[in-house]
Amino acid sequence: MKLFAAGWPVAGELELWVLLALMRLGNGAFGAAIHREIVVRTGRDLPASSVYVTLDRLEGKRMVVSYTGNPTGERGGRRRKHYLLDTAGQRAIVRAWRTFGSMTAGIQPELEALSTQLLPGSAIKVPPRQRW
Repeated sequence: MKLFAAGWPVAGELELWVLLALMRLGNGAFGAAIHREIVVRTGRDLPASSVYVTLDRLEGKRMVVSYTGNPTGERGGRRRKHYLLDTAGQRAIVRAWRTFGSMTAGIQPELEALSTQLLPGSAIKVPPRQRW
């Protein structure tokens, strides 16, 4: 496990995407909704299984907590696993956000120029926020 200077686990890129999707969707979101949120917002076609593996890893790092919901008729009586963002997950998001801001401070014009030069017309179109 990678450690930050303060001894807290550091989240990787996919882990951060999962944490941010969970933050956006709200506590109690389930794996399929988290997967959909990541695919829509990043434009990346990643396998749903990678999200579930990442959720398990984040639970091991105590960044998320899961609980099993009640069975529903629409799911044929099966239960759905829901996830909650834990304090360590919130800290990881804030740490990544602050680090990114610190590293990009003062070079926004250069980043914008690189963005239009290297990826013309490929801006990700973000849809309005939806609850799934």
